Amino acid sequence: MKPLITGIHHITAIAGNPQANIDFYTGVLGLRLVKKTINFDAPDVYHFYFGDEFGSPGTVFTTFPFTGARKGVKGSGELTYTAFSIPATSLDYWIGRLKKFGIPVSDVLTRFGEQLIRFEDHDGMGIELVANDRDDRKGWIYGHIPFEHSIRGFYGATLNLRAKELTEKLLTQHMDYHFIGEEQGRFRYGTEGKPGDIVDIVLDKTGQRGMQSAGTVHHIAFRTANTESQLEVQHLLMKHGYMVTEVKDRNYFKSIYFREPGGVLFEIATDEPGFAIDEDEAHLGELIKLPEWAEPARERIEKSLTPVALNPSKYA
Repeated sequence: MKPLITGIHHITAIAGNPQANIDFYTGVLGLRLVKKTINFDAPDVYHFYFGDEFGSPGTVFTTFPFTGARKGVKGSGELTYTAFSIPATSLDYWIGRLKKFGIPVSDVLTRFGEQLIRFEDHDGMGIELVANDRDDRKGWIYGHIPFEHSIRGFYGATLNLRAKELTEKLLTQHMDYHFIGEEQGRFRYGTEGKPGDIVDIVLDKTGQRGMQSAGTVHHIAFRTANTESQLEVQHLLMKHGYMVTEVKDRNYFKSIYFREPGGVLFEIATDEPGFAIDEDEAHLGELIKLPEWAEPARERIEKSLTPVALNPSKYA
């Protein structure tokens, strides 16, 4: 039987200044802005989607940029570090690039036999770049980062929790994950154990709870193929006592949400239909796209949003 869940779909964070947000993820990291829309639950706030050329599931980091938002605090009950996958020979390139833009970067770290670096964006968002030779995804072929060094998509995510047993049970018994191994208090899980499906749990038994605001992750979404498999997941989770939402239409995928036992908000999102349903693939992210229900208020919504622009030449 095919697994219902096949890895990470997207990760959504809270940000501050919208232009600074676009500059960092498209300019410094070289991701493509594949969709510029609104937060469906707060229409006067942008929702940006950054990913590979097509916004493929497993590559998309999304943000809600709230102008003037204070910085959040990393802590237990949160996803504290989002890891992106880069080619095995690209660490030196990225260390040099980050330093070029004045971004403090860690020494090279080794984890489960692979090397990585760790840093933060302008809001304090925790980011890792993991160098590996196990990722056959292409990244963004014609972006301004040399293709041989471009980010391929997610590698994985770190959950900072006070206990792991109930979250481990959720992952391994109800979400098609399996335990991969433990290293220095870091517990690793995966569907196949490849870049794009890794979830690490780091125990923080006495740490303070995180505080969500700019620079923190709002939720992590996991992939499921379609609405049929999503309903199977929903039924399975509800059967085992999880408080799962109704299916919500997010235009580019459908979603259900629930909190895992450690407090992190989980989403199960469909791979279908994708980001090309309302824009040509060659022009993704160029216009502000609104859901049908928001179109009558477009003029008011656009006036409430701070104008933003791409600045690729500034970050060449």
